[in-house]
Amino acid sequence: MQHEELEGDQPLNIELPEEIADGVYTNLAMIAHSHTEFVIDFISMLPAMPKAKVRSRVITTPEHAKRLLMALKDNIDKYEETFGKIKLAEEPIRFPMNFGGTMGEA
Repeated sequence: MQHEELEGDQPLNIELPEEIADGVYTNLAMIAHSHTEFVIDFISMLPAMPKAKVRSRVITTPEHAKRLLMALKDNIDKYEETFGKIKLAEEPIRFPMNFGGTMGEA
C-alpha cells in the first residue's frame, strides 16, 4: 500500500508496509526528551496485570514533536466537532513508574 502526498511542489511517495498497516493497540504513552530528541514509548497496559509492555518506540526531533502536537490537536478538534467532546477519567491512571526496571534518581 502506498500513498502519494505533496510537500511543496515535490511529490512524496509514502510506503505503508502490510505488517505495519494493521497497527498496534496501546493505551498509554510515556514521553522523555533530551535537547536533541523526543522519545515516545507506546505501551499496552492491561487491567490487573502487574506488567506493561512497550509496543512501539518513536524517536523524533523537537521540531517534529511540536508538529505532531499541533497535528494531534487539529485532529482532536475535528473529532470533537463531529462526535462530541472526549471525556477524560476524573482520576488519573496510576501505574508504577519503573515498569519492572530500576527507578532513576535525581
